[in-house]
Amino acid sequence: MSEMTISPLRTAHERPVGDEVAERAQRLKQVPDDKAMLRAVTELTRDLGTAKPHIYWADFLGSALVGYATLAVAIWGTPSWLQLLAGVVSVLALYRAGGFIHEVTHMKHSTVPGFRFGFNAVIGVPLLVPSYMYEGIHNLHHARTRYGTDQDPEYLPLALMKPWTLPVFILVSLLAPVALLVRNAILAPLSLLIPPLRRLVVERYSGLVINPTFRRRPAEGEARRNWIWQEAAASIWSIALLTGVFTGFIPLNAFLIFLAIVSAVAVLNQVRTLVAHLWENDGEPLSVTAQFLDSVNVPPPALLPALWAPVGLRYHALHHLLPSVPYHALGEAHRRLSAQLGVDSAYHRANYGGLPGLAYRLAKSTMIRGA
Repeated sequence: MSEMTISPLRTAHERPVGDEVAERAQRLKQVPDDKAMLRAVTELTRDLGTAKPHIYWADFLGSALVGYATLAVAIWGTPSWLQLLAGVVSVLALYRAGGFIHEVTHMKHSTVPGFRFGFNAVIGVPLLVPSYMYEGIHNLHHARTRYGTDQDPEYLPLALMKPWTLPVFILVSLLAPVALLVRNAILAPLSLLIPPLRRLVVERYSGLVINPTFRRRPAEGEARRNWIWQEAAASIWSIALLTGVFTGFIPLNAFLIFLAIVSAVAVLNQVRTLVAHLWENDGEPLSVTAQFLDSVNVPPPALLPALWAPVGLRYHALHHLLPSVPYHALGEAHRRLSAQLGVDSAYHRANYGGLPGLAYRLAKSTMIRGA
């Protein structure tokens, strides 16, 4: 996308309406690092970097248990209002359990032994999102020189794009479970016999990404071994699931409810992704502070973010400053930094009140660009 130029001969009323968004993108590129904030982030959070295994396991397994129990009620329960209520609870609980894929990607695995395997056995494989699809991908989003560029697998300049991109962005996620079933049950096994197809599957269909130009490289070493067993398990599960449906062993109604709930989880995550950043970078590398300001915190007293941005995701901007701090410590880190840093600090400029305001800002930006 070419950058819009602004003629100095135009008055404010004569400027194209898209200039407001382009100017924000231009200012973002010029933001210097707030050294006082970055120093405080380092000094005030030194003791918060250790993961607590009992919190991880209790939260993850509890969320998964609630999610699967209510999924069963949604499939076999009566009356219909109870099924609907159970379905909503199942979506929220499985969404929270699935959010631990983010922690798997960042954690030092020796601090919570067995958690990667536990995540994949309980959630990753059954919901068709094994952790290899995020590990080796998400860390690139945190790379200093990649964030917001065409080398960032998790970034699109949505605020600088046309209005139709937002509904398409959401609708794509609605079909994600079907696409993942096809990927694991058909494409993955076939790709072992057809090398060109394997290359396509690895590059294009083996990562949870939103940047359509990103191409994944084959994994090596331990990452490759993890990929192999996780992909094999997901393929076996997908084939067994579809075979059960086609042979009548799994009732079609039960299968469709399962797909609907997994689709709802994917849509909820995609909506959360829409407001995880401001998406105002036009492709150039940014300072650390600019990356922070292009990201979003939705801290207390707001309550609903605990549902739509669980497992620390409500502190997404702070996470970009402290990617190795476990999710359960981000709240304390935010409290310390909020108390220590004055109102003139860049830290406070990344805090927002909730999803509606953020969604409106993004939609307004696209409307301006599309005018």
